[in-house]
Amino acid sequence: MAITAFPIQKAQQLGPVLRALRKQQGLTQDQLAEQLGITRQAVSALERKPEAATFERLMRVWAILNVEVSLNPRNDSTSNPSEEAW
Repeated sequence: MAITAFPIQKAQQLGPVLRALRKQQGLTQDQLAEQLGITRQAVSALERKPEAATFERLMRVWAILNVEVSLNPRNDSTSNPSEEAW
């Protein structure tokens, strides 16, 4: 299987990516919910509005979906955080 990168720049982009990754793994919302110990409705809400989820929950979802998360600096100069932020 080819590795595909999904650059996420806005929170709204995460939901469709999560849904696509779940389907790529052949999982239904019910199956993912069972593995997470939550309801199908909670998985649906997670896919609709992932920005409301805790980072811990997102990490669990990514682990189940066999996804590695990588944070990369942007290449454009307008979005670089100042050194003081670090």
